[in-house]
Amino acid sequence: GLGCFSGFLVSMLVAYLLMKRKIVKMMSGYQVLRSTLQFLATTDLSVTGISLAKDADPSLPVLDDFHQAFEVVFVDPSGLVNLCADMTASKYHQVQFEAKRSMEILDDRMVDGFQALLMTPKPMLRTFDHIFHLKHVSKLQGTCKKMQLLNELMDRGGNYVAAALPFIVSLLARGLSQRAQLVAHSLPEIPEWPIDAEPPKHKDVGPLVFGLLFVPEFAASTLEKGPQADHPEALEFRTFWGEKSELRRFQDGSICEAVVWEASTACQKRLIPEQIIRHLLKLHADIPESSICYTGALLESLIRTGKEAGGTGEEAMVSVVCSYDDLSRKLWNLKELPLTVTAVQGVHPALRYTDVFPPIPMKPIYSFHNRRKHLLLPLEEKPCPAYITPLKIICHMEGSGQWPQDKEAIKRIKAAFHLQLAELLRQQHQLVCRPAVTHTDVYKDGYVFRLQVAYHREPLILKEVVTPEGMLKYQDTEESRQLELETLHLPYLTSSLHGLQQQHPVFGSTSRLAKRWISAQLLSDSISEECVDLLVAFLFLHPAPFTPPSSPQVGFLRFLNLLATFDWKNNPLIVNLNTGLTDSDCTEIKNKFVAARSRLPVMFLATPKDQWSSMWTRERPSAQILQRLVLLASESLRALEEQLMDPLSDQDVKMVFRPPLDFYDVLIHLNPNQIPRLLESVDRPVKSVSRGVVKNSSATNILFPVVDYDPVQLYLQELREMCCRNWPELLWCLGGSGRDERLAVGFRQQILQVTILNLCLFSLQNAFDDLALFFYDKHGGEVIAVLWKPLSFQPQPFKVSSMRGRKVTTLNNELVCIPNVEAILEDFEILGEGLVKSVEARTEKWTI
Repeated sequence: GLGCFSGFLVSMLVAYLLMKRKIVKMMSGYQVLRSTLQFLATTDLSVTGISLAKDADPSLPVLDDFHQAFEVVFVDPSGLVNLCADMTASKYHQVQFEAKRSMEILDDRMVDGFQALLMTPKPMLRTFDHIFHLKHVSKLQGTCKKMQLLNELMDRGGNYVAAALPFIVSLLARGLSQRAQLVAHSLPEIPEWPIDAEPPKHKDVGPLVFGLLFVPEFAASTLEKGPQADHPEALEFRTFWGEKSELRRFQDGSICEAVVWEASTACQKRLIPEQIIRHLLKLHADIPESSICYTGALLESLIRTGKEAGGTGEEAMVSVVCSYDDLSRKLWNLKELPLTVTAVQGVHPALRYTDVFPPIPMKPIYSFHNRRKHLLLPLEEKPCPAYITPLKIICHMEGSGQWPQDKEAIKRIKAAFHLQLAELLRQQHQLVCRPAVTHTDVYKDGYVFRLQVAYHREPLILKEVVTPEGMLKYQDTEESRQLELETLHLPYLTSSLHGLQQQHPVFGSTSRLAKRWISAQLLSDSISEECVDLLVAFLFLHPAPFTPPSSPQVGFLRFLNLLATFDWKNNPLIVNLNTGLTDSDCTEIKNKFVAARSRLPVMFLATPKDQWSSMWTRERPSAQILQRLVLLASESLRALEEQLMDPLSDQDVKMVFRPPLDFYDVLIHLNPNQIPRLLESVDRPVKSVSRGVVKNSSATNILFPVVDYDPVQLYLQELREMCCRNWPELLWCLGGSGRDERLAVGFRQQILQVTILNLCLFSLQNAFDDLALFFYDKHGGEVIAVLWKPLSFQPQPFKVSSMRGRKVTTLNNELVCIPNVEAILEDFEILGEGLVKSVEARTEKWTI
């Protein structure tokens, strides 16, 4: 485009460096590149121009003459032509910024500089934190008149776009001086036209795009403090900011001019630059707000909490963390415990700021529930209660000789601690508690915290195995690995990501957007939350060739690009948390990865505490799910970038959060009244029903609310785990129909007995898990998608043990088993009575 830093300019610059002996013939190509980047990074041609003219000729104009006429000066060998005549100072400063960044990348041994600098494209949408479009460039005619740019307009031959653009950028750079380290613009493209037709008009260049690269510490500041009222600069400040400027007294006693921007939530504060841009362009450039399309935060509506239009959950997350900190102090100071508490570590995503929809303080409405002793059970005729998630906390007890060395005895001791913690918290702090064998739930400030006692030697004891010869040896077991994951690795990950959030305030929101997208694609059960958190952390810790994101939207776009373009087959993704890995460590990880690739997970993540096992991706995603994820990320990125770069389109960014359902074989449609997270859905209902809770964080002496109750998830668990016995047989398994007749009443009553039901699940064989895969958006999805497994419809030899979900037929005079689709679909409805609205079989997608 017009005024670009072209390859010709680069060639002239290298020639200049050669003439000045900053480059010599003996240098390699890499050294020439470094020398050129170094010169660009340290030389501002908008202040100090350069010339290729060798001899000083008094008749030729000097560089100062060029500076009076042009923003960027680079004179050709004749001494008469400025090669950068059409370049704006903003565009050169962008080149200068990129040169500085490139030098940093080349000097970083942890980064593949060649790949980052020469092979990775940097479109504006992924480079800048916010972008906005000037849709109607014809409005710049009024800008030239308002800014009195007649001389510049004449110099440009009437091209009002080229005349006004430098002044627009300069205006914005001044208004965003502390907030943005770079204000850049796209280049007006001159369209081609037939020689026998009229040339295009200046307005035909299309919308102009501006990019803002923020300074994270100041970008969201609500205050623009000016000079003191009696200083001569105060008049200039008032003139620049117009009616927004007002006198204010500050805490130090000074009375200064200031501008205060209206913003109460973190989401609104991130959009203060938009307020500034709209105000300044209207005041000084006569550009109406309708001509500005600001697309810096369109995606944030997907993680907006509840019906409030202002916030995206950051404040709710801070409230959760404050309540957790207070509970931690109470646990530390508990009296009469036989062993002291040595550490309290939160492991729930809300405590690392990455929970998609953070918990909101809730108090149950008693009229929606049945009271059973000290518990509440939802009424069948009422809508399902709102989902209340337990916030898991690991409570480490001190080591002592009193701890037994038998794993079963340790579990009993831990159960006793859970009982005692509940009793002491009730006595000493008047907290409502509900103890269980494996944990204690604490209702505090409207949140439910789930305390789980941990003993540091328990994982080692679980690894003990006695050989037939009587020798004691240690080997990993599934139980020991799971316990280590929950009590050691997950607390470390949570604390590390909590620290990352303090360094980069938009890390949490970016991760929440990424998780929301994965869940919307019905894949949240196929990839762990910790894995997504680490993928997003990689974008902040290793952003090359970009800078770390300062807005959730650009972070999410880079997340999609990472999924779509990273070579998962041939490379490990190394996430250097707390800079715990050295250059040699990374090299060793890569070498071992190559040597053992066939035995490693398809998505391999390495961290300082987990260099070889990739524990967060060991079980999932599978190769097929990863392939699907890469395809969805690629298409979503393409669709989003097309929409965000087209200000004249509808810009329905939610389209990439609506999953394509044509891919699936069966759709199970759910009753919205029985979906507890319905308000978290992508397309939220206009009218919502009461969910049996009210916001109230100051409630005391109340009954414990229904916790972790999501009928859809429990229904999915049954589909995957429960055997195809009919209900009478199941009731008999549970102890006869007289034991608890509510199991047969319907889905909701049956699920409320989940504790009894789970006792049976361990002894039952899987029913549909070998026939189908189930996909669901856990954040308010109204459809469960079912995909038949590729081999499930191949006839199998007749065996009594393989008759689950199948029927007998004859093929080539032999008895074979094939899936009994009609019965399976009927089971889907029976199991989900009260929850399932209908089952849609897409018969064209499968054959028997």
